[in-house]
Amino acid sequence: MASPSKPGRPRALLTGHDGFTGRYVALELEAAGYEVFGLSREAGEGQSLVVSADLMDGEALRGVVDAVRADVVIHLAAIAFVAHGNADSIYQVNVLGTRHLLEALAGASRTPRLVVLASSANVYGNAAGGAISETVDPSPANDYAVSKLAMEHMARLWADRLPIVVTRPFNYTGVGQSTSFLIPKIVDHFRRGASDIELGNIRVWRDFSDVRSIAKAYIDLLEKAEPGSVFNLCSGQGHSLEEVLELMGEIAGYRIRVSVNPNYVRANEVQRLVGDGRKLATVSDALPGIPFPETLRWMYSSADPEVHR
Repeated sequence: MASPSKPGRPRALLTGHDGFTGRYVALELEAAGYEVFGLSREAGEGQSLVVSADLMDGEALRGVVDAVRADVVIHLAAIAFVAHGNADSIYQVNVLGTRHLLEALAGASRTPRLVVLASSANVYGNAAGGAISETVDPSPANDYAVSKLAMEHMARLWADRLPIVVTRPFNYTGVGQSTSFLIPKIVDHFRRGASDIELGNIRVWRDFSDVRSIAKAYIDLLEKAEPGSVFNLCSGQGHSLEEVLELMGEIAGYRIRVSVNPNYVRANEVQRLVGDGRKLATVSDALPGIPFPETLRWMYSSADPEVHR
């Protein structure tokens, strides 16, 4: 452990604590009064107490879980990049890694009162119609989405032993997200004053939220969600990439020249992915939260894109 635990505070085990989302969730957990234990492959210092174990090492995970004795668990660790080139790794980390964690939690002497698993709205695929609710049948269209849906099905095997809630986050962004992702890539080009940008299909619509709103939603779920529930994390508002480029043009004061690179056009591209957040609204008012244009301005004006908050 990084330091002795603090008596009287509920404990949260947070996987993926040092990732983009995890850093914001850790801050919200701390603000809500939790003692945060961040699971990492390597021990280190930071906002959270850091415990070291690899999701692929079941024995090490059991040791961590027994030592931490968490009141709540938020499992964010995953390969989250849809275009990640190694499909084997996607399945190993997202499915088998999650299974190792659930097995360790189910076998521990102390059962958490809630375990929140991050799936993905990508499980819906090219769902027809308007805003997508949790009742829409999944139809994953890529390996990443299949791995997340498989993770959900696998997690049900533990439902009689663990109080599990599944989240299906739609797209979200903010300061600190890698430029491997689309919105940070676009913002970065405008911040640098680039005249040109290469993109894939820009005639797609996504439900973009601010990572800070997403982090707050996770805390609300810890306090109010019923085990066995599935929640979309979404704004309920769709934006096309063409619109994103227009908004950034207004923020930066110039228009960028866009060219389509065929290498960036994915097979089985999901054309429209916009969520219905009414179920989440019954337990949280965190979303839609911060308007998307404000998120873009925050990212564009950040003195250092790697600094969080």
